[in-house]
Amino acid sequence: MALKISLVRSFAGAPQTQLRTIEGLGLRKLGQERILRDTPAIRGMVFKVKHLVSQEETDEQPQVRQRRKPRKIALRDRARGKQTETQS
Repeated sequence: MALKISLVRSFAGAPQTQLRTIEGLGLRKLGQERILRDTPAIRGMVFKVKHLVSQEETDEQPQVRQRRKPRKIALRDRARGKQTETQS
């Protein structure tokens, strides 16, 4: 089960806490939609900005985004990978 959340009203002039909540939901543009897991935390965030968003329950599964490594670690891993290739 998932929630389909879309930003239907502008958040211009909204308090800072609501702006951070909208950012936490992953909404940036008016009309943008996100499919998120149906958890109490997400429902609480939607309740906080219910006057700016619309929600509906859906059977679609939310896409799980892979986490990226920090840039410093990714560069280190690439450098180590190149060293092992040249040593072979």
